Amino acid sequence: MLEDEGRYIYGIIAADQRREFGPVGIGGRGSMVYTLPYRHLAAIVSRSPIVKYPVTRENSIAHAKVLEKAMEEYTLLPVRYCTIADGEEIIIEKILKARYDEFIDLLATMEGKIELGVRARWTDMDAIFAEVVEENRSIKTIKEAIASERNEQKKYAGKIKVGQLVQQALEEKKKREVEELLNALRPLSLACKENQLYGDMNLVNAAFLITREQEQAFDNKMQELEAAYGERKKLKYIGPVAPYNFVEVVVTW
Repeated sequence: MLEDEGRYIYGIIAADQRREFGPVGIGGRGSMVYTLPYRHLAAIVSRSPIVKYPVTRENSIAHAKVLEKAMEEYTLLPVRYCTIADGEEIIIEKILKARYDEFIDLLATMEGKIELGVRARWTDMDAIFAEVVEENRSIKTIKEAIASERNEQKKYAGKIKVGQLVQQALEEKKKREVEELLNALRPLSLACKENQLYGDMNLVNAAFLITREQEQAFDNKMQELEAAYGERKKLKYIGPVAPYNFVEVVVTW
C-alpha cells in the first residue's frame, strides 16, 4: 500500500465478520469494498488515496451504489461523503471503538426503516399563471383596467401592481399545493424533511423515513397522487436510499 493511501468510509453496519461487496470502490480504480469489524460493528470501506473527491455525478453514484448494495442486507448508518481515514487502525479506535454505544443505539433505532425521496413540480407555468389570475378577482379587475387605460404611467403602475399580486398569489397557491401533497404522505411515514428548492416550477423536494412494512402503502399512495395530478404536476419518486436526511455520521479526526 502506498504511504499516502488511506481508507474511504461509506457507512456503519452491525456485523462482526469481514466480508466483501466487490471491486466497486469510489475513484474508478476497482478497489475492493469490504467491512472492517470491531465487536458487533463494522465500517464499510475501500482503499483510497487521501484526496478531496469532487462532488461529481460519477463519484456521487459510486458512493451511493456501495450504500445501496449494503442496504440489501443490513441496516446502515451513512457516513458523510468523502470521509477518508489514514488507515484501518484509526477507524477502529476513533470511530468504531470510541462511538460504539452511540452507533449500536442508532442502528437499533433505524432497524427496518428506509428513506424515500419525493419531488414534485408544475409542468406548465403559463397554465399556472392563468389559474392564479382566474382565481383572484383583484388581479382580474386590474388587468381589465390596464387593457383600457390610455395613460402610459398608470398603465405601467398597474402592470407593476399585477406582477406583485401574481407573485404573492403564486406563493400562496404553491404553499397550499405543497401542504396537500405532504399531508397525503406524512401519515404513512415516521418523519418528513423538506429540502431546498429553486425556481417557481418546483414544489416539493422532501425525504420521508418509513418502515419497510409501509413501503407498499407509500407506493400505492404515490400512484394515486400521480393519477390525480395527471399532466398538471410531475412527481419523481426516489428510493429506497440510505437515510441521509435522518442520520449521517460525521467524523472528526
